[in-house]
Amino acid sequence: MSLTFVLKKGLNIPISGEAELRVSKTIAPGIVAVQPTDFKGFLPRLLVKEGDPVLCGSPVMADKKNADILLCSPVSGTVKEIVRGDKRKLLAILIESDGKRESVDFGVKDAAKLDAGQVRQALLQSGLWPWLVQRPYGIIADPAATPRDIFVSTFNTAPLAADSNYCFGDALADVQAGICALSKLTSGQVRVGLDGNKPSAFASLQHCELNTFKGKHPAGNVGVQISHVAPIRKEDIVWTVSLAGVAAIGKLFTKGKLDLRRKVAVTGPMALECAYVEALPGTPMNAFTPFWGNTPAEQLRVVSGDALSGKTVGTAGYLGFFDNQVTLLREGTDQELLGWINPIRAHQFSADRSYFSWLMPKKKYNMDTNLHGGPRAFLMNDGYYGRVLPMDIYPVFLAKACLAGDIEKMEKFGIYEVLPEDLATCEFVDPSKNNIQAMIEQGINLMLKEMA
Repeated sequence: MSLTFVLKKGLNIPISGEAELRVSKTIAPGIVAVQPTDFKGFLPRLLVKEGDPVLCGSPVMADKKNADILLCSPVSGTVKEIVRGDKRKLLAILIESDGKRESVDFGVKDAAKLDAGQVRQALLQSGLWPWLVQRPYGIIADPAATPRDIFVSTFNTAPLAADSNYCFGDALADVQAGICALSKLTSGQVRVGLDGNKPSAFASLQHCELNTFKGKHPAGNVGVQISHVAPIRKEDIVWTVSLAGVAAIGKLFTKGKLDLRRKVAVTGPMALECAYVEALPGTPMNAFTPFWGNTPAEQLRVVSGDALSGKTVGTAGYLGFFDNQVTLLREGTDQELLGWINPIRAHQFSADRSYFSWLMPKKKYNMDTNLHGGPRAFLMNDGYYGRVLPMDIYPVFLAKACLAGDIEKMEKFGIYEVLPEDLATCEFVDPSKNNIQAMIEQGINLMLKEMA
């Protein structure tokens, strides 16, 4: 059964720098990083040492809690360096690519003819299992569990997000194979969210339930879609997989190889050229240098992901495993004369219509990272935040419960239904400048510690 949901709450942030629908270049990095920090709940155990040769698909790390969960190399080459941080925490494995793209042969399989055990084993052996994210809490899915449902969102409404139709429209066969494989792993259904704001290239997918969502950001967030289709209760386990993950899973069965290449949107007001590149997860950000040119590092914020919920990695960082977007922003360090007292401020966007800029609804703004103020007490009006969050929760009460470490109230106000990214719009409009996403993350970490 297919349903259409019209979400009246939300906020589209009109930031400039949307990527043109063309591939500017293909990045073949000399060094690729495999970062265990990309995966919540993963405790890494090294399987390689410096100097070891690897193929694309060779395991390089395993989870200490579950040795069957592997992280594999996305390229063929040699392990160049093991990067560690404080207290010898494993941060990354740097692999020097030989440019040959030699791969482990996992064998071509027809996902429709496999049972759940065979699909599960194929995903574990190939290192694709970490694409499966378990809710509540957003951790790597437990291979021993059977989820109530598996959710896939085929679009992203985040600021300047990559266009899914463009990125994966030519890989429909792979996406379909991935959906077919995932359908074997759940006792319920694979529930796919379609973009109702424009025609979707994925409306013909089979072996799944299709639901359409119309509305502003965060309508494309899988957490928002879950809350409308089948909300998560305390005893429930559901899995989510991004569209990039579904395509990678499909390629494993249709080609028999691990292929994590993807189109990555380079976006943002500081981008000299806003376009797409073909790249791998773990690609060094210095490979994107032509897109920001000679801009001094202290004036530039490089984000792996979108401007609201992406990770600041800097020019020396790497593209995240789950990301298909790079956002380039100006570091806002300047102070504004009169500030909010000035009612004109045509160059500033206001979600509250505080400035005359609301008279130009189609204008795009060269937004920077300036907060225009410091943290202070929460605005005591939950409806203010709720108007940009199309979920049946109380965001301020939930954030305060997370700060207080009150597990009972966190459960009451919806901690099982959200991840930090779901409240990113609340953080954006917050006049109190509170880091709401960090508060939710703090609450989730406490739940994992106390409820394990």
